[in-house]
Amino acid sequence: MLRRTDFPEVGELVVCSVQNVKNFGAFVTLDEFSGREGFIHVRDVATGWVKYIRDHVREGQKIVCRVLGVDSDKGHIDLSLKQVNDHQRREKVQEWKNEKKADKLLEMAATKLGKTHEQAYEEVGDKLIEEFGSLYGALEETASDPSVLKNLGIDKKWVAAMTSLANESIQLPSVSIDGVLEITSPAPDGIDMIRTSLGGAIAGAEDDVSIHYLGAPRYKVTVTAEDYKTAEEELKKVIDKAVSSIEKTGGTASFKRKEEK
Repeated sequence: MLRRTDFPEVGELVVCSVQNVKNFGAFVTLDEFSGREGFIHVRDVATGWVKYIRDHVREGQKIVCRVLGVDSDKGHIDLSLKQVNDHQRREKVQEWKNEKKADKLLEMAATKLGKTHEQAYEEVGDKLIEEFGSLYGALEETASDPSVLKNLGIDKKWVAAMTSLANESIQLPSVSIDGVLEITSPAPDGIDMIRTSLGGAIAGAEDDVSIHYLGAPRYKVTVTAEDYKTAEEELKKVIDKAVSSIEKTGGTASFKRKEEK
């Protein structure tokens, strides 16, 4: 992404650095495309009439634009600032920051192996981008499953260096869901029965599951997983195991996704 020497596609969002602002428009460079130049006509800076263009765009500013047109023969790239909403801008900036981070990690791996930044892309980087769509995406997959690099036939030295950096530096996306479990036991050793039921419920869980005491007979159950569907499935397994276990000892249990206030 940071090394692209081609041209962007029409409709694509690009991160730009504003170089020169005139009354008729702004000249920018495209950060992800080896500094190719682009132009934003004043009519594409903002909706409505633009009285002072510098109220909307200034030299040295980082902005996100949408590509309106590309003339690869002349090297012209026409851009629009007004056709990018706040949500799109935030997402694109985060994507750009992630790719910059991944590029730096690849450079660090190259340094460990005595390779140049350019050699890093020739030997592994370009292949990862082609396979996963982005370098950061490849590192996320590596942090989740280290075998992905081996399966691509990448040299084992690169695999070791990239896996180590991915595990240390990439924060995998996750979601958390929770609810309140009310569990009781009439048995003389009911507390031990409850502890055994709760401990057995989370034993062998495939995702991150925690249970916190809220005050008898309530316990907060939290599951953290890679997506909501996985978290919901894991939560159901945990609750079903806890309920089944305590009912076998004569106890009772009920679960609510939201704690009532």
